[in-house]
Amino acid sequence: MEDVSGDRGVLKEVIRPGKGGKVPCDATVILKYSGYLEHADKPFDTSCYRRHPRMMKLGQDITLAGMEIGLLTMQRGELSRFLFSPKYAYGTLGCPSLIPPSATALFEIELLDFLDTAESDLFYALSPEVQATFPLDKIIKIAGTEREFGNYLFKRNRFNDARDRYKRASSLLSCKASCDEESKLLEAAQLFVDLNLSLTYLKLERPSRALKWGEKALSIDNRNTKALFRCGQACLEMREYDKARNFLLKAQRLEPFNPDINNELRRLSSCYQDYMDKQREMCCRMFRSLSTRH
Repeated sequence: MEDVSGDRGVLKEVIRPGKGGKVPCDATVILKYSGYLEHADKPFDTSCYRRHPRMMKLGQDITLAGMEIGLLTMQRGELSRFLFSPKYAYGTLGCPSLIPPSATALFEIELLDFLDTAESDLFYALSPEVQATFPLDKIIKIAGTEREFGNYLFKRNRFNDARDRYKRASSLLSCKASCDEESKLLEAAQLFVDLNLSLTYLKLERPSRALKWGEKALSIDNRNTKALFRCGQACLEMREYDKARNFLLKAQRLEPFNPDINNELRRLSSCYQDYMDKQREMCCRMFRSLSTRH
């Protein structure tokens, strides 16, 4: 095993190599792990059975020094085995009833992904006055990190958390541009965030908010198919059938063979037919009631 701590306190064996760069300091990592004691077949701690893999901030959420050191040597997709001496694991005291004193621990860690959130975390720790001095390229980069974070949360169905990250990105991108070139850069970044927020609010079953963010996206690009489609979906959920039809037909004209758009138009037709049938039934009941009175 490779000595990655310099004093043989943390030893590493790569089971499956990863790709790309190594984890930077202060990153947020997404991982699975299992911890074993010597001569034990079953782990004393594991995250492998969780529905969603753990997301941990280096320097804050990881309590084992050995795991922190080990993660900094890993790449995306890597699966490695680490051996931690007591100094880098649970110390001379251990953890009563679970970890004996001066125990050596073996951990298998799979690094699914990581986000370099250090710059973003530092930015939000500053005062608004200091934040306002940041150049535009840094602002857009930090907003991009927030959006990436939101995308990760969205894929794991954590829609409220994803919404909060997207809104942080949107707030950053609301800064004033000093020239046309900066305006274009801000609008290009804002368009993606608006689309993300529109979809997220649809998942949260808040169609009026989804429509708002979809229309914001259309104010930047009025031929954006995703924005038109999401506005149509939102209007359909609110039973505003004429508006839904207008949005969806515009989207269909841009992408006539898009199955999602065509399926939504069929759903609209079915919902509208059900609505009209109920309206006719209600009218018939009203007329029957009036005729019996006379």
